[in-house]
This record gives sequence, structure tokens and C-alpha cells, in this order.
Amino acid sequence: MPFACALAAAIGGAIVAWQYHRLGLTLTHYDARGHLVVARRIVDSITPGWQQIGAVWLPLPHLLNAIPVQVDVFYRTGASAVVISIAAFAIATGAIASIVLALTESAAAALAGAAVFALNPNVLYLQSTPMTEPLLIALTTLAVAMTGRAIVVARPALRARSLGVVFALACLTRYEAWPVTACALLAAVWSCWRHGDPFTIALQRVAAIARYPALAIAAFAIFSRVVIGQWFVSNDFFVPENKALNDPVMAAAEILWGLRAMSGDILFIAGAAGLVVLVAVGLFNRRRAEALVAAALVATAAVPWLAFYAGHPFRIRYMVPLVAIEAIGVGVLAGVPRSAFGVRRAHVANVAIALALLALVAFELRPLDASAPMVVEAQWDRPNAPERARVTACLGRPGSGQTIMASMGSLGHYMQETSRAGFAIRDFLHEGNGDIWLAALDDPLPFAEWILIEEKAEGGDMLAKRAREQPNFLSGYSRTCEGAGLALYVRSGSSPRTDR
Repeated sequence: MPFACALAAAIGGAIVAWQYHRLGLTLTHYDARGHLVVARRIVDSITPGWQQIGAVWLPLPHLLNAIPVQVDVFYRTGASAVVISIAAFAIATGAIASIVLALTESAAAALAGAAVFALNPNVLYLQSTPMTEPLLIALTTLAVAMTGRAIVVARPALRARSLGVVFALACLTRYEAWPVTACALLAAVWSCWRHGDPFTIALQRVAAIARYPALAIAAFAIFSRVVIGQWFVSNDFFVPENKALNDPVMAAAEILWGLRAMSGDILFIAGAAGLVVLVAVGLFNRRRAEALVAAALVATAAVPWLAFYAGHPFRIRYMVPLVAIEAIGVGVLAGVPRSAFGVRRAHVANVAIALALLALVAFELRPLDASAPMVVEAQWDRPNAPERARVTACLGRPGSGQTIMASMGSLGHYMQETSRAGFAIRDFLHEGNGDIWLAALDDPLPFAEWILIEEKAEGGDMLAKRAREQPNFLSGYSRTCEGAGLALYVRSGSSPRTDR
């Protein structure tokens, strides 16, 4: 059943990804383009090397795609990264089916749970893009599925190395995996103890797993310290404008609202009820104590909750990983009758409930819904593309050796856009270029023919702030083009090249 669900998801995911490609929506989200830039710049840069991996986004997605995106067609279309997302989507679907099947012993319930996840239009859109959420969901659900099975089938060894590696990979993908890993491993200690291990032995066995993600997080912190001078990125990369700023209840309400908006009220309620059942079974049923490990997936809400509390702007995609625990909750709810009736009656009841839930899925979820919140959110920036194209035209002929100074933190997505006009990342001077960038911040004239500034979004980027705080920063440059909040300056005395 899990393999069949994964295979069906891979085939369906590829078809959906092709449809979004035909509609021109694969790269409409600015972060989709940004992830391609980070992967590409490891080689394509004024200063290529390992430092280009960056230290704000976690590195695994970019490392996986670093070699493929050096091929121009993969970089310009995002095709190689989309393949990774589709594979992750298939793994996540199979893992969700496996978790529900292990907990309920009902193939019908497993199918219902997998369908809730795999047919969600927001999930389907993300798996059609180079975004990193699909890989996060794949690795966290796979780790949880493996942990639950190890507790029941191979508890003496707990498969420490393989489990530890999967958790470590998840922790190198997105920050949401960190609280999930901590909660899942704590739940694993509880589950082993409930299955009969002495508490100290259970702790030792789980600690053997925990060392892998702990080392991964420590290594990333050291890398961050070397690259950007901080052990952990601060929150100064966004303007605190969320109404939930310093309001923990409002921050939680935004998360719940986002999940309801993506799934519909009935599936949301069914998933929440199933989660309650999951926690109760994990706490009070000794034979099914591993259910608590699956419930750890709800901890993906911790990171967006902290972000919204700190004032981070609301983004619906931060709630997409919660669709996985919602799907598991729905599947568990469909499998509840097995513990209340005889086997034959339970089977009939499971099938009946699963069919009802599948009908509900068909009613509430339209897989290619153009009005799905994630699809709509991804197109916020789309109207600006034609305006930015006019700015790109002012840059003249690519490959001329004329360096463009721009902040990758705010214009990374634009740098990827310019690849269609023939520009490479090495044509840009950005924060990843270290000492050269720092020297250019003091005096850009010796380093940059052009300066590109984002003047509007979130009050302007760091170069806009630099120009406001130091009026002499743009001395020697004249404004030549603007559009969609971008302002392009050319070094005075230089004639903008228009031959292409």
C-alpha cells in the first residue's frame, strides 16, 4: 500500500508539475527563484566556493541541486529542482500511508490519509516548484515512519545510524525539522519505555539516534559563524509588520486559519480529532505507544508560530507542512473502529469511513484549484515581472564584464530572472562575495559599473538604506532606469550599452 501510494503520487505529481509549467507558474514564487540562485552561485560567482552555500537557508536542498543547475536550461526552468520536489512528494505520500497503516492496520484508512495529503492543491503546487517544503515533509514523515517501525519491529537496535541520518538530513533542509526531531526523539524514549525497556536503556538507544541531527545542527551553526559571523541568523531580514507581533494567541490563530484555508473546515476538524486520538493512544495504550512519535509532526507549527510572534509577515506556505499531520490524523480517525469492534465489523466500518472521507476529499479538495491559497500567494510578485524586464533591458549586453552591484537578500529572485536575457550570477556583486562586497559598500566606484536598488519592498533593501544614510554612496552614479520598485544607477561618464 505505501509503495503503491508513492508510485501513484510520483506519476500524478509529474503530470501536475507539467501542467503548472505550461501555465508559467513553476517559478512565479520569488523564493523558488531564490533557491535556484543559491544552488547556482556555488560555482557561478565572482568568488565561487563553499562559502556561497549561504547561512540563512539550510544547505541540503541547494547542495542536491548544485550540480544540475550549472546547466543553463535547468537553472532557467528549475526543472532539476522540480524533479527533487516530485520525488519528495512521492516519498511523503508513501510515508504517510505507512504511518497510518502501521497504526490502524487498515489499508482503507491508509489510503484515505494519503489522499488527504496527495490531493491537496497547495501541496501539489509546491511539489511542482523548486521550493524546499516538499523535501522537508518527505524527510520528516520518513523519519517518523522509520522510528515507529523500529520501536515495534527492531526496538533493541532502533536502527540508530539510518534513523539518525534521515533526521539529520531533515534538520539540514528547513528549520521546522528541528522541533519535529526533538519531539519525535522524546516520544521515542517514551514509546520504548512503554514497550518494556528500562528508562535509562531507552534513553541511551534514542541518544544514539539523536547524535546525528545534533551534529548536523552544530556543524551548520559553525558554518554560519564562519560565513556571516553569527551562530544563528537573527530576525533582522524582515520588517516586523504582522498583527500577531508579541501576541502568542494571535500567532497561533493565524496558523490555524491558514491550515483551514488550505483544507476546508471539515477536513481540518477531522484531522484535529484524529490528532487527539493519536496523542491519547500514544499516552495511554502501551501497545501503540509509538503513535506519539507520529504526533510529533505537529511541531512543524513551532517555527511559523515563533516567526509570526516576532512580527514576520504572514505566509500561507509556512502552514503547508502541517497538511502531513492533518492527513495522518484523518487516516487514524478512519481506523478508529478497529479498536472498538470485532475484526470483521471493524473492517467494514473502516472501509465505510474511509470511503466517506475520500468523498469528502473529492468535495473539499480540487487538486488543480487555481484559487488555492498557495497558488494565489505564489503569484503576488507576477505583475512586477514585465516592469523588471524593462530594467533588465537597460543593462545592455550580457557578458560585457560590467559588474552589477545588487543585494542578493532582496533581489536574488531578480538575478534568476535575468538569466533569460543571458546574464550569469557572476555578473552581479552581492553579499556572498565577502570582502569585495564590503569594500564596495564603502566605495562602489572601483567595483561596479551598475548599482541596482530595491527601493520599495519592506522599506527598501540594504543598498537603499545605505543610500539614505550616506548621501555620498551614489556619488559618481546617475539614475538611468526604474520599474516595479527597482532603481538602476550607472556609473557617470559611462554610456549604458543597448546593443544585445
